[in-house]
Amino acid sequence: MSDNVIEIDAVLPLQQKHQRIICLDLGTKTIGVAVSDGLLSIASSVKTIKRTKFTNDMIELNEIIAIQDAFAIVIGLPLNMNGSEGPRAQATRAFVRNMAQKCDLPVVFWDERLSTVAAERAMIEADMSRKKRAEKIDSAAATFILQGALDRLKNLR
Repeated sequence: MSDNVIEIDAVLPLQQKHQRIICLDLGTKTIGVAVSDGLLSIASSVKTIKRTKFTNDMIELNEIIAIQDAFAIVIGLPLNMNGSEGPRAQATRAFVRNMAQKCDLPVVFWDERLSTVAAERAMIEADMSRKKRAEKIDSAAATFILQGALDRLKNLR
């Protein structure tokens, strides 16, 4: 495993005053981005990046990381329902290996099973149109993933 990959329980000591955690939900065409607040208690949607070339994606991600004053990255790991890793999980791990050359923040993998389903359900309950849901689903899923990680951090304090 990459040197920059850590477990969730190693995150808290790394935070300096009010720094935030960024979360990425990697899709084949888009990257959903969410961010925590400085107290590491609430996740919020930032944006959805349309994927182009890896280098361009990293330029945009590094800009967001700088603007948000992030000190760590949570990345949704798309496990199969039985907990095994399939091609999408392997692609996520490959992205993180490549990302380590362009970004030195520590990365935490977080089980993202059903995050998109939960995010879509919440948007339907909020009476959001199908078009709006399609535009916001990835960043909403990233928000859902990050909130799970933040809730775990809360239990570690």
